[in-house]
Amino acid sequence: MRSAFLDRLKATCAEDWQAYVEHDFVRQLGAGTLPQACFRHYLKQDYLFLIQFARAFALAAYKSERLDDIRMAHGAMKAILDTELELHVDFCRKWGIEPGELEDLPEATANMAYTRYVHSAGMTGTILDLHVALAPCLLGYAEIGQRLANDPATVRDGNRYQDWIEMYSGDEYLEAAQAAADYLDRLAEGISDARFEALARTFRDATRLEIAFWQMGLDRSL
Repeated sequence: MRSAFLDRLKATCAEDWQAYVEHDFVRQLGAGTLPQACFRHYLKQDYLFLIQFARAFALAAYKSERLDDIRMAHGAMKAILDTELELHVDFCRKWGIEPGELEDLPEATANMAYTRYVHSAGMTGTILDLHVALAPCLLGYAEIGQRLANDPATVRDGNRYQDWIEMYSGDEYLEAAQAAADYLDRLAEGISDARFEALARTFRDATRLEIAFWQMGLDRSL
């Protein structure tokens, strides 16, 4: 995935980024050894996560000053509400999680921490602050998917998580991630060094919150 701005952000928190994209949860997905109960817990929380991300894009529309940015935010929110949530519900059903079970879920602390951090970044900052806070999720999953797909150590035959790996390494997701990276590059064009330092702190914090989200799945914690 090509993005000069993303590469610059990642370089400021290289250890945190590595801990995120190479987390034990991710490694066990690739090896096919992740306990199924952990994956089910993750899937349930990810449903709530998607709802909060739809709200984040609604906020992005509100914070936008250009019509093109409003359209972009509306398109992303619509994709989550009309497509991604429905696909996620179908995926959950394959794992024995019925739609009714998703409606009254308790929200894990790690889930609240990351999603509300994203909302706060958008409320107190600009549309760029919001998209930087979103970036570890949107763009990190593309990197994780590609890593797992290209890693010779990834188990493919009989790996119950192969569908998940294929989803995030597939052309459709990678194209969407590249579009998001290009958009981030445009938003960040011409920023000052001081502005970059503030954004780098947001990116680092969001990356650390993503690490906590993986750990929440591994520990099945609330």
